[in-house]
Amino acid sequence: PEYVQHRLDVWERAVKARGGDEKASVVGDEIAMNEVGGAIEVTLPDGTVKNGTKGETTPMDIARGISEGLARKALVALVDGQQWDMSRPLRASCALKICDFETPEGKSVLWHSTAHMLGEAMEYKFKGALCIGPPLEDGFYYDMHTGGVSVSETDFKDLESRVDKIAKSKRTFQRMELSKDEARDMFGYNKFKLELINKMPEGTTITAYRDGPFIDLCRGPHVPESHRVKAMMITKIGQAYWLGKVENPSLQRVYGISFPDSKLLKEHKHLLAEAAKRDHRLIGKNQELFMFHNLSPGSAFFLPHGMRIYNTLQSFLRDEYWKRGYEEVNTPNIYDFALWETSGHAANYRDNMFGFEVEKRDFGLKPMNCPGHCLIFGSRVRSYRELPLRMADFGVLHRNELSGALSGLTRVRRFQQDDAHIFCTPEQVSSEVLAYLEFL
Repeated sequence: PEYVQHRLDVWERAVKARGGDEKASVVGDEIAMNEVGGAIEVTLPDGTVKNGTKGETTPMDIARGISEGLARKALVALVDGQQWDMSRPLRASCALKICDFETPEGKSVLWHSTAHMLGEAMEYKFKGALCIGPPLEDGFYYDMHTGGVSVSETDFKDLESRVDKIAKSKRTFQRMELSKDEARDMFGYNKFKLELINKMPEGTTITAYRDGPFIDLCRGPHVPESHRVKAMMITKIGQAYWLGKVENPSLQRVYGISFPDSKLLKEHKHLLAEAAKRDHRLIGKNQELFMFHNLSPGSAFFLPHGMRIYNTLQSFLRDEYWKRGYEEVNTPNIYDFALWETSGHAANYRDNMFGFEVEKRDFGLKPMNCPGHCLIFGSRVRSYRELPLRMADFGVLHRNELSGALSGLTRVRRFQQDDAHIFCTPEQVSSEVLAYLEFL
């Protein structure tokens, strides 16, 4: 795509504007010359102190000084608790922790860097506009506005091959701080990136990362070299809306996961295969427990066998509530939006609620039981002798989840939960919390 060369041109101009020293101005922070060269002390987790030079010594230098094995495994550093590129010079004396894939920080950064590689592969294959590509708890994704082109499972192999080629090219990730005008110039072709940039307050440090010809707006950090990614797979595809709002453009979302060792990918695939055998959606269908229909998305139809299980679970919970002094109530499904204004749902949760108008009044289906229980409590004057008052409710709840997020019984639009609220005096809080935790 033409925008690839445009980004590179803006990057090169930015390098020249900083004196032409790409290594100094891109990989590290801009540190005044009179600040470089002072002695610093780097304290490791075990209390060991390593000596370094301000503005020159990097976490990778410290890792190599300990062992080559540690340097090969190192993915990211924690500098005074803040994630830091392994190649980024240290600015002052600090506490330093080197993180590999066995740490949450290491996993997150490896997956973030692989998301960039996937983003590049998607740019060359689909020619679209990249949006956001963050790491997740178990992998990563990248969203792209493809202009109507759909990504399908038939694209998986090609995308994986492209990412593998990028990883094997042994690129380094280079960091550059940009002014807002430079960022607008670099990503002006992409309305989504431009919207993010324009929303940033003046004075915000804007950073971009480059690996090979690919440049992306990104806070970082990233792995030292692309070939730290030894194995990668596309896990699934989905649809999303820009910034999660249904009125915004529809995006193609591609999910993936990566590892620093191909053996780990094989193990992951084995776990996925075992999990698929136990997928509740498959079991629900095969045993005729529940079903879904496109005329009521995200709302389960419990079939006779499923209702037997459902009623057994509810009876068990109802008995446990009674043993512990809970009183069961049943509250309405529909409330005037004035209640949601008072509760705060209207201000913070309205997009996730189902709303409608009746006789020129705005109403909403309840997404939670809390406000209804508060109305019961406030319906008359209460005596302290009534406290603690424990209310249990198996009422039906509705939440307007995005269609692309719906998944079996784990992400739905209609559901019931064993919900309860306790009204008590301040002196009773401790004992009520302990009693609830025992219940749980």
